[in-house]
Amino acid sequence: MTLLDLQHADGHWEGEVVWNTMLLSQYLMTHHILDSRALSEVDLKDARKHYELTVLDDGSWPFHCDGEEGSLYVTTLAYVALRLIGTPADDPLTARARAWMHRRPHGVAAVPTWGRMWLAMLGLYPYEGINPIPPELALLPGVVQRMYTHTRHVYLGLAYLYGARFQHTEINDEIRAELHGDKTNFRRHEIDDSDLFQRPIWPLRRGYDLLTAYERRPSRKLRAKALRRCAELAERELAASDGQCLSPVNGLLACLVLAHAGEPREQVLKRLTKLDVWRWQDEDDGLRITGASSAIWETSFAMRALVAGDAPEEPLRKAHEWLLGAQVVDELPPELREGRDRVAGGWCFFRDRTIRWPVSDSTAEALSALLLTDDAIGTRTPADRARLAAEFILTRQNPDGGFGTYERTRAPGWAEKLNPSEMYHGCMTDLSHVECTASCVSALVRYRRRWPDPRVDDAVAAGVAFLRTQQRPDGSYRGAWGINFTYAAFFVVEALTEAGVPVGDPAVAGVADWLLRHQRPDGGWGEHHLSCRTGEYVPHPHGQRTMTGWAVLALTRAIGPEHPAVLRAGQFLDWPQTIHEAASGVFFGTAVLDYSLYRVIFPVWATNVVEGFMRQPS
Repeated sequence: MTLLDLQHADGHWEGEVVWNTMLLSQYLMTHHILDSRALSEVDLKDARKHYELTVLDDGSWPFHCDGEEGSLYVTTLAYVALRLIGTPADDPLTARARAWMHRRPHGVAAVPTWGRMWLAMLGLYPYEGINPIPPELALLPGVVQRMYTHTRHVYLGLAYLYGARFQHTEINDEIRAELHGDKTNFRRHEIDDSDLFQRPIWPLRRGYDLLTAYERRPSRKLRAKALRRCAELAERELAASDGQCLSPVNGLLACLVLAHAGEPREQVLKRLTKLDVWRWQDEDDGLRITGASSAIWETSFAMRALVAGDAPEEPLRKAHEWLLGAQVVDELPPELREGRDRVAGGWCFFRDRTIRWPVSDSTAEALSALLLTDDAIGTRTPADRARLAAEFILTRQNPDGGFGTYERTRAPGWAEKLNPSEMYHGCMTDLSHVECTASCVSALVRYRRRWPDPRVDDAVAAGVAFLRTQQRPDGSYRGAWGINFTYAAFFVVEALTEAGVPVGDPAVAGVADWLLRHQRPDGGWGEHHLSCRTGEYVPHPHGQRTMTGWAVLALTRAIGPEHPAVLRAGQFLDWPQTIHEAASGVFFGTAVLDYSLYRVIFPVWATNVVEGFMRQPS
């Protein structure tokens, strides 16, 4: 299937972003708590089908789509969800999962905090065994708003539910016995090795101990005020995002919060239905809840892949019109703006502008796609809309010259040491990232070619300086949102060369040398997701088409399309795909994501770029 075949009728591209079954489990649990009748028999059958397709040979479920070992967190939630939708305890799917969980050194008692909270809400885990998540933190001026967007919205929901000791009234003693047996020792600091990535540091654990003492007799007046504040923020997030929320995780929690806070049942169920925007369902893979939706991101890259080739004009015109229409052009109303940076001018990662959580690099890539399409086929991006985008990007630049994602950096780097998530890293504050910075630099350079602006000149210079500081001694750059060094190389080389840095400069030549050293004998590139965990390059056993596309796009700029390494890579991309393409996205270091369209877009883009160079007159 070609890239043009995958374009939607309205002009955009959108592939599935696959993570794990955790989101499906939370979706089923929320429906069980709020309205189990809302799911049809087909939904339940398709949910089971997805669990069957993703279970490992030992009966567990992995932490991500390419995981080879089970996760206690994901497996426990899958087990409970399956039981809640009617799967018997002696069914092979649940029986094998239960046996796997019981073989863990501390059993289900050692599930991470997020898992404990979902179990506690169903009466399957004691709140006393959970490290405190006090809602009173929401009353401290500026504390919550300094956290990374996803983290703060998840924890606002968890804090309310923890503080209220939320518990579904239909307690299933049978499932509780299946999970725990006769174990009654629930140690707050004990986390299973299958999920633990960053153990909370000693001062944080000591803080938990002190808060545990407070939780025995919290101030009723203060607790009530804090709960009202958390509920208010949950409702505000739903209103600002047209009910879709920043992610399905915080959206499901927000529905539970408002249900407990007294919102009418019919209104809560309407809110829950809005979250179906995150659903994917088909005959092949059943029902699943996607970890993200990346229509704007993938449409921008697909447009650039087509611009690099000999694509017909009409698909590009439709894509240009759709992408321009997806820009956020109005500001949030004052009652919804508390703690938010400006949104006008940006593009979201999501499929349209209604979610109103625009991102720096999504905006940058959308602006680049529009301007490059203008150059290729003569479309016209209005100057006022381009200026609005450039101004949005400028508001996301940090003092260090780099760019984060949703917001400017609001907390110092040491805040990452206070990470309570146990399973992730880099999730506490929106620090500058190599890829986001590179995307923003490239877009601003393209913008200033048409509309010169001294502010843009300063921002580009600062962005380039930041990128120089991030280069490692071996010439590579570490990424944060893809796997990993190969991903970063693609963005960095484009940004530096667009900004006028010569190819002989160490910042460009070093990346090229690093890529050449890591080319596989078959001509491709392949990087294992463990690179994201270790911080050092880990080769994949097989060449990967997506990563080879990234490397070729970088090398055509750095060493030219006629270099033997690029020609060998072209042969690799021309060969029929004979192996499973590994996932190439990631967030927070451990959550590997499979962007289904990446394996189409980037090989096509790389091939078109090389062939385009070859067609140029000598």
